[in-house]
Amino acid sequence: MPELVDVELTVGSKDFSEQLVLAYLAEFALSAAGAKVRDLSNIAGSNSGRDALLTGQIDLMWEYTGTGWISYLGHEDPIPDDAGQFEAVRKEDLARNRVVWSLMAPLNNTYAFAMNRKNAERLGVRTMSDMAKVTRERPQEGTFCIENEFASRNDGMPGVQKTYGFEPAPGNTKLLANGPIYQAVANGGTCNFGEIFTTDGRVLALDLVLLTDDRNFFPRYNASVTMREETASTHPQITEVLRPVAAKLTNEVMLKLNAEVDVEGKDPAEVARNWLVREGFVRMP
Repeated sequence: MPELVDVELTVGSKDFSEQLVLAYLAEFALSAAGAKVRDLSNIAGSNSGRDALLTGQIDLMWEYTGTGWISYLGHEDPIPDDAGQFEAVRKEDLARNRVVWSLMAPLNNTYAFAMNRKNAERLGVRTMSDMAKVTRERPQEGTFCIENEFASRNDGMPGVQKTYGFEPAPGNTKLLANGPIYQAVANGGTCNFGEIFTTDGRVLALDLVLLTDDRNFFPRYNASVTMREETASTHPQITEVLRPVAAKLTNEVMLKLNAEVDVEGKDPAEVARNWLVREGFVRMP
């Protein structure tokens, strides 16, 4: 794209696998369009990444709508609709902070509860309403593994219990770090239900069953491109280059890309480049 030839752009990201893959997807696509791209991925923490964007250390990064709404704009109650949540964040962040949100991807990296397949079939559970029913009617089966933060957040366990109308029996909730939860659920002995993230590659690797949030409780965390207004207005071609990439990023696609990094041990840059080549967005030199 001639308009981006030799334009200097710095792409940032947070410090976990999905964010690294997303950053490299943007970097390779923009480089293929002629931009001179600097990599500033792997920034520790959401707030540090956000500050880097606001202060001009980076020009763009993928951000999540729920994070913008709750963490940056200070709202407690999420909007239970992908498009509605995106539009609310887009309008308010532009008005308050001159940050442009664009290209909301289908991928929604939000909370979910998961089970191992054997237990899901044994208990006949497919939705979070089913999970609540089992917990009410068969308390011994209502065993949960959750993170400490999730145990106290409004958009975590207290809200889940209130929305779905259940309460685990005393001693049936175990507090674990994020990583061990996946294995505990897969093993099926410590807990039947575990709090996980919908696009984590371990969901595929461990053959976990994601329960449908049939009352739309969990916030939407759709990945979107964020830029300062001056960057977006000066270089609208950035949006055009990344538009077809964002459109392809579903939960299923991101699960596979994340699994390549977290399960197979591949480099995030390699994973991103290979996917762009397979999809026809860039050509190998």
